Amino acid sequence: MRRVFLTFVSILVAASGFASAHNIPRRTPVRHLSHRHRAHLRRYFGPPVAPALRGSRDSLLKQNEEIDKAGLTRIESDEQLEQLEQRGVLVPLTETEYLTVSHSLKENRRYARPWTAQFVDDMSRDFYDQFHKPLEVNSAVRTAEQQRHLMRVNGNAAPAEGEIASSHLAGTTVDIGKRWLSRKQHKWLVDYLANLKDQNLIEPEEERRQACFHVMVSERYPYPVAIQTKAAATDEPPVAPVLTSTQDPPQQ
Repeated sequence: MRRVFLTFVSILVAASGFASAHNIPRRTPVRHLSHRHRAHLRRYFGPPVAPALRGSRDSLLKQNEEIDKAGLTRIESDEQLEQLEQRGVLVPLTETEYLTVSHSLKENRRYARPWTAQFVDDMSRDFYDQFHKPLEVNSAVRTAEQQRHLMRVNGNAAPAEGEIASSHLAGTTVDIGKRWLSRKQHKWLVDYLANLKDQNLIEPEEERRQACFHVMVSERYPYPVAIQTKAAATDEPPVAPVLTSTQDPPQQ
């Protein structure tokens, strides 16, 4: 009887070992993307984000510091936006052979500060000279009302108030599309923007989810004297102050 019992135990141990050996999870094979798949992703999302232009909270703080130093208004409503456009405080971004504006951007949103419009014109001309292809503006001036709506549908959107509020609210900022750029064109834009950033004339961020370059342009950016005189002589209409949050706002 004892011999039978030991034989039975030996069979159970052997069976357990066999089952354990066959239940070891196999290593998941590494999936290598094909060249065609990588090319498709690159065309849709654009080249990888350049480390030199990676967005950060510090960048958002700097953008708002620039706006505050220049004493610029953050636009609250469509009514206030219309007043600034009519008085020439904001100027239109005009489509040319070297610059297009996204069809999704409403007519009254195709405006920016004069120095920002000048920057867009200069960069798009230089890009066209190099590649014979226009650049596209995806976004320009926004209102705080619009930004609050954007926050509800886009978790990556900056706040509408506070120390890291979106610089689009002051009309100093444009988004330049990058979705269909080649690697060579992408590198050219990165180098172009990084050079102006080093001169403290712009504060750019390269975004990934929106596939664009977000560029806040400083009032120090050179633009024609005639426009400077007009802009300086045009007082902005008084507006109610925008209340800031007492809590730390979410990062962009």
